[in-house]
Amino acid sequence: MRILEGERIGKTAKLRVGCSALVFDESRQKILLTRRSDNGRWCIPGGAVDEGESVTETCEREMLEETGLCVRVTRLIGVYSSPHRILEYADGNRWQLVALSFEAEVLGGELQITDETTEVGYFTLAEIAHMDLLEHHRERIADALVGQVATFVK
Repeated sequence: MRILEGERIGKTAKLRVGCSALVFDESRQKILLTRRSDNGRWCIPGGAVDEGESVTETCEREMLEETGLCVRVTRLIGVYSSPHRILEYADGNRWQLVALSFEAEVLGGELQITDETTEVGYFTLAEIAHMDLLEHHRERIADALVGQVATFVK
């Protein structure tokens, strides 16, 4: 997956709804991230909404698929739909993403790597600053840490 940016580049892509979930450790000092198996970059766990699925179900499914953890969504942090950014995949698909970023709490399961991930773990902001993290996920992390009650809409 590559991220492409440009003035209204979204016109060249299809729309896709996606969800991601930020999970903090018990001290709320570390954030759960995964390293993607497709491009080796770090990210917040998440993915596309499947037909017949709610956005909270998407978060719960994606977290289980990517981390082995069962979670419950606790709040909506933000909605992100920049028409100036698209995701381009190796198969040629190009998507303008409408992404919902949630906070979630762990209910159970065991943290593990999966077919979609090569590494998983909790990291401090200082550690994250030096990681090869998807650029648009930095914005989602920053918004989650503001402590704003209202949902960000960008």
